[in-house]
Amino acid sequence: MRIVFMGTPEFAVPSLEALLKSEDQVVGIVTQPDRPKGRGHALAPPPVKVIAQRTGVPLLQPLKIKTPDFLDALAAWNPDLIAVTAFGRILHAPILNLPPKGCVNVHGSLLPKYRGAAPVQWAVINGETETGITTMLMDEGMDTGPVLLQERISIMPEDTAGTLAPRLAELGGRLLVETIRQLKAVTLTPRAQDNSQATMAPLLKKEDGVINWSLSAQSIANRVRGLSPWPGAYTFLGRDRWNIWSAVAKPVRRDEQPGTIIAVTKHSLQVVTGDGLLELVEIQTANSKRMTAAQFLAGHRVGVGARLGPGVC
Repeated sequence: MRIVFMGTPEFAVPSLEALLKSEDQVVGIVTQPDRPKGRGHALAPPPVKVIAQRTGVPLLQPLKIKTPDFLDALAAWNPDLIAVTAFGRILHAPILNLPPKGCVNVHGSLLPKYRGAAPVQWAVINGETETGITTMLMDEGMDTGPVLLQERISIMPEDTAGTLAPRLAELGGRLLVETIRQLKAVTLTPRAQDNSQATMAPLLKKEDGVINWSLSAQSIANRVRGLSPWPGAYTFLGRDRWNIWSAVAKPVRRDEQPGTIIAVTKHSLQVVTGDGLLELVEIQTANSKRMTAAQFLAGHRVGVGARLGPGVC
């Protein structure tokens, strides 16, 4: 079949690479425009664009996807099917109705759970022990289309969003190719999602990283994992911002106010939460690199009784 691929970030790369190795023909790639990146804010290409340039597949980077010019360019590729992985925009009817075989989406959750832009992160934040990949036929809703195939994967206790995403992405590439194979063989029966079981995974913002110490220690530890590598979980001691990259929940009850540091040794720093203690394992302050608690405490004076919070204390 003639396939157009639409995707943008690193998560989409294994899907594109799997298609390029398959028996079908990728006749065009659509990705988002280059964006400023890093301290110099120089324009950087999306990872999918890098693959397109390396392989020579025709590429489009539309600022808007509802313009006649873009729709004409897409139609000129004459796709039998459009495959979508983490493109970053909701497709409207003229695009969805263009290919005879429809538009197939690779989504990083077991739909209908975690519909939305950040399914990997929210699965970790919410303490899930498994997640997976769903391929579905797209409609105009937010991840509401009929399910084609699903495959599960375990979330390890030490997983962060950053370690889980590559495993899901590789699975997504394999499942996409298998989905297309079965669609061609007419052995797939799309099944409607149970909307009553749907949960959402909204796009994360920087503000979502602030730690609420009144939550349980386990909830905070999960949030630290789910927000790594972006936007990162953080708190403040006075005016000093601490990014917390790794933490362990301890089931020890204390009566002090949440956010209070109650133990400081050469190797450990423990904070009271709404339920239990949180041992900070990896910390980063402004203009410094990530450090173990031992490295951090070797260069920072932190006293028992100090209180961490969302802002200036």
